Amino acid sequence: MTTDAFQAIADPNRRYLLEELRRKPRTVNELADGLPISRPAVSQHLKALLDCNLVTVTNQGTRRIYAVNTGGFMHLNLWIDQFWS
Repeated sequence: MTTDAFQAIADPNRRYLLEELRRKPRTVNELADGLPISRPAVSQHLKALLDCNLVTVTNQGTRRIYAVNTGGFMHLNLWIDQFWS
């Protein structure tokens, strides 16, 4: 488990998941269709992104819908922005 957002986004599979979720909220099954890894592995990557507050999850019946948490990117933005000022 990581709560470090930089460590979380260092993984290319997690960056892919974030890019997909930026387009629209999705389920694990929808996300797994675009990756060469198992659904349980996708769930583990989503858990890491949840732990560092980069994604949210809501329940719709039996489905869990994942979405980007733009507020969670504030720490990343603040750190990166210091190099531009």
